[in-house]
Amino acid sequence: MSKLRETDLYLPVKVHFEGLGYEVKAEVKDADVMAVRPDAPDEPPVIIELKTGFSLILLHQAIARQTITDQVYVAVPRWKGRAAWKTFKGNISICKRLGLGMLSVNVAEGTVQVHNDPKPFKPRKNPKRKEKLQKEFDAREGDPNVGGTPGGGRNTAYRQDAEKCRDYLIANGPTKGAEVANATGITRATTLMRSNHYGWFDKVGTGVYGISPLGAAEGSD
Repeated sequence: MSKLRETDLYLPVKVHFEGLGYEVKAEVKDADVMAVRPDAPDEPPVIIELKTGFSLILLHQAIARQTITDQVYVAVPRWKGRAAWKTFKGNISICKRLGLGMLSVNVAEGTVQVHNDPKPFKPRKNPKRKEKLQKEFDAREGDPNVGGTPGGGRNTAYRQDAEKCRDYLIANGPTKGAEVANATGITRATTLMRSNHYGWFDKVGTGVYGISPLGAAEGSD
């Protein structure tokens, strides 16, 4: 099978927009494809940029065309397989945020599917996620991380609380959870030690926790 070319996308795209009442021409100045409505000369033209794969170059070209018209689409071959569809969905999301339309072309069938039309994008805010983010920020003591650190290596507010409980037990021996909470100011001390996320704690009695060998090894001197 021959390698797919950008020109293979043109005819399906042309037929699609002609079916919508547009007159379509290729390679008009910098535009791969340009479509206008003969019966609506004041309506902004449509520009479609063709590529055999989604790329930054395609986005750069499409964004440049937005200086001419808001009606800009990108067109790429239709995906094949579940993994490719997952990636394609992410690319649709990018186009939405940039105000670009998104088309996929089934070259074998000569069909075009519209996944998104060009329109201004305003992301919906998630108050709960914002609240959680602010809560974690406020609970952090200092700035214990370096930006770009992988998730598993980050020092979170939860870890900082666990470290305080661990260090208290190392210094004072097995202690009731309520006493650890009062001494450290960590209100969730009992729950934290019971969950034992880091493996630092041993339950030695009802509501009483001591330090595990791992906790002792990783704790303060």
